[in-house]
Order: sequence, then structure tokens, then C-alpha cells
Amino acid sequence: MEENEVYVYLFTGFLESGKTSLIQGTIEEPDFMKGEKGLLICCEEGEIEYDEALLEKVGIELVVVEEEEDLTPAYLEELNKKYQPDRVFIEYNGMWQTETIREMQLPDEWIMVQILTTIDASTFQSYMANMGGLVVQQFTDADAVIFNRCDDDTPMPSFRRLVKANNRRAQIIYEHKNGNIVNGMEEEMPFDINADIVEIDEEDYGIWYMDAIDHPEKYKDKTLKFKAIIYHPEGFPPEWIVPGRFAMTCCVDDITFIGFKCHCPQGAEYKTRDWVNITVKAKVEYTQEYEGEGLVLDTVKIERTEKSKEEIVYFT
Repeated sequence: MEENEVYVYLFTGFLESGKTSLIQGTIEEPDFMKGEKGLLICCEEGEIEYDEALLEKVGIELVVVEEEEDLTPAYLEELNKKYQPDRVFIEYNGMWQTETIREMQLPDEWIMVQILTTIDASTFQSYMANMGGLVVQQFTDADAVIFNRCDDDTPMPSFRRLVKANNRRAQIIYEHKNGNIVNGMEEEMPFDINADIVEIDEEDYGIWYMDAIDHPEKYKDKTLKFKAIIYHPEGFPPEWIVPGRFAMTCCVDDITFIGFKCHCPQGAEYKTRDWVNITVKAKVEYTQEYEGEGLVLDTVKIERTEKSKEEIVYFT
């Protein structure tokens, strides 16, 4: 930590999702505080209360903010002057807009170094169905998403796709209800990845896309066939296209186009929004558009086709 820098850790998630337990577990780590002064800003109080003796022992002051409008840049500056912390922990209220705190002007010395989101796996699907937008905004910029209270029936691959569709860089951790960390099992794909031509059905496009984002090496040198919409990105030469699909990442207000960069000598013959059946050869390359390595496709065959009855693909 540089002199005068104050590291800020933001914890998001709904009430009873495990934020308090995660924070306490973090500060209990030996030598985590290293004799530094800490400030814990609690924006909601759940069933689990903080161990005040522990906070005092490690040198952390606790303040409670009950109303969203009270959490302002001026108030944070006031806390900074009063407590002069070296580290700040913010347990954010799950019903408040997360973008408010992410975009808030923090005191000059404060640096947001980590955003962690806790999710109760047993209620995640219900919350997504009823208030998906509010759930997604909690982990959109998270560095780590912790699914706790998992069991043997938790659809971890489905949860992973939903998170990665909105936040590709997030680390995803699964914690069993017994407290053990669970390895996110690799999902069996609904197509034969070893076939001479890997045919990806329309309903499986979202599943394939997320798997290809996470594991591009699996598809290196594979020949793939799928139905897609043509997109000509601005600034791309006509022989470069993006064949892909529109996908719902959360709700009807969050629809985005997903696909991979593709070399197509016949690209100029197709307009954006044309529907095609396309067969491609996949390779893994670094590209400026990806800001790293990813799948780049070469067209083997392309032909026009009818528009799909269902234009939107999903990640579940």
C-alpha cells in the first residue's frame, strides 16, 4: 500500500446473502489488518451481527448508515477525517442501486480495490425471475462472485453462464452449505465436440458461446456450424464480419449481440441483420477487439437462411 492510499473493499448482495460472514472471515485472517486502522460502513443489518470484540481487537471502527440518501461524498469525507482509516469495508444494502456507490466520488485517498458479491444459491433463480435487473447490477463490476449455500442440486454451470454473460472477468466461487468450497464442475456440452463438424443447435448457441469464451482452446482447429445473424462492426473491412445472435443477459431491457470475429471473403454480399447458416474453422488468436486471446473464425461455407422463430438466445 502506497503512503496515504486507503484501500476500499465493497461487499454487495441481498440481505442474508452472507456479506457479514464474509467480511468477518476476511478480517479474522491472520495479519490481514497488520496493525492498520480500519473503518466498516454497514448499510444494512441482518441476522448475523458483527463481533464487536473482534472489531476492537483488529482496530476496526463500525458505523451504520440506515438511509441511502445519507451515504454521500460529503459524509464519506467526514468519516475519513474522523477515523483516518487505512482500510475501508463497505457492506452495501442489497436494495440500493449499486451503481450509486460504484460511481460515487470517494475521498481523494480512497481506492476501490475489490468488489465482492455474495449470493444465496438457494434463492438465486427465484430472485433472477422476479427482480433480475436488481440482482445483475450487484455483480456487474464484481471482481468475485460467491455463491454460498450450494448443494448437490445447485446448477452451477447455469449460474456461471448468467454471471459471465454480464461480467466476463468475475471470479466465481461456490461454497457448499457445509462450508466447503466446491469446484465448479465442467458442464457436458449438448453437442458432440469431437464430431468432424460440430453442429450447434439454435437453442444451444448461448451455452456454446459462454463455453467458448471460458475455454477457447477446446474449439481450436474445430469446424463449427451454426445459424447466425450477420453483423458488420463499424471500422471492420467488408471481409470481416461477426456472425452471432442477440442474447438476453438478464431481462428484456438487457439484450446484447454476441458473436466472434470471423473472416469471410463473401462478407460484402451480406448486410447486417441477414440470417445465415455458416460453417467455420476456429482458431485462437490475440485480437485488439478482445483485448486478449479468443476464438477467431474462418468461413468455410455460408448461405442465406430463414429468420428464426425465436430471435433471442439464453444462457440457461
